[in-house]
Amino acid sequence: MSINPASNNVLREYIVKRVAQELRDGEVVTLGIGMPTQAIRYIPKDVHIMVQAENGILGCGPQPEFGEVTHITDAGGNAATIVEGGAFFDSTMSFAMIRGGHIDKTVLGALQVDQQGNLANYLIPGKFVPGMGGAMDLTVGAKEVIIAMEHCAKDGSPKILEHCTLPLTAVNAVDLIITEKGVIKVMPDGLHLVEVSPYSSVDDIKATTGCELIVEV
Repeated sequence: MSINPASNNVLREYIVKRVAQELRDGEVVTLGIGMPTQAIRYIPKDVHIMVQAENGILGCGPQPEFGEVTHITDAGGNAATIVEGGAFFDSTMSFAMIRGGHIDKTVLGALQVDQQGNLANYLIPGKFVPGMGGAMDLTVGAKEVIIAMEHCAKDGSPKILEHCTLPLTAVNAVDLIITEKGVIKVMPDGLHLVEVSPYSSVDDIKATTGCELIVEV
């Protein structure tokens, strides 16, 4: 069990805040739909990044304040803002930016990640899915791929495995995994546990991970 139990909302907020710490001044970053998008809210004031949205925005800002009117939406269809100096463009330009290697980091959600850095994040067989979206392009085009996800599935089964069992989005693509339990680096020799969250312990993480971890903490 976690050493410091907390609500799901608190744990998800921890993940989002921890993701924001990985974003560096001057970077161009693409944030996936869901939890990754929320990282915009926690970027320090002195860190200036440009968030690229797949639907054609460079300089995508956080959701508008209550009562603020906007006609801008992010890639997930949520209301968004744009920062000073931002730009709009079509999908052709957006994906040329991604495929051309101009994205420093992308943060994506996941269904499964394995010890080779393989990623499955778009399909559970038998369930409806609208499509892969831009994840396949982002995992290949971005210079660094960060996964932000809950450590276990809803049924308690591990999402970090020896080998993914779901259809793959990308092969050998993931660099860093951030969950509510800790931070794991994907290295050539396996998965390195480099940080433990206040809501977990090394023993807890090892017990809820479906492969061996190299513990560095």
